[in-house]
Amino acid sequence: MEVKAIHRTARIAPRKARLVIDLIRGKNVKEAQAILMFTPRAASPIISKVLKSAVANAEHNNKLNVENLFVKEAYVSEGVTMKRMLPRAQGKGDIIQKRTSHITVIVAEREMGGE
Repeated sequence: MEVKAIHRTARIAPRKARLVIDLIRGKNVKEAQAILMFTPRAASPIISKVLKSAVANAEHNNKLNVENLFVKEAYVSEGVTMKRMLPRAQGKGDIIQKRTSHITVIVAEREMGGE
């Protein structure tokens, strides 16, 4: 059974968040949490919160065993882009784009068996 958690409009650029999300895809939950704890990037705490939320959803709503969970899917989509003006010389202005991300983490229970 798959359980997911989504963080919409996270204030981090999708390109930067994808670097971190690629590290945890396919790993079991404990290993993914350890990787995120020691990754020195700004996206790590945000993705860690989403992962914890997905695990909590699986445990509380679906009564899944946390020990058997792994990150089945994890991806970052582009959210809305906020446009801001930065004053420049001679009355001009530059547009600054503050990009946002939609972070999705899907966890599933690993199939035990194969006998």
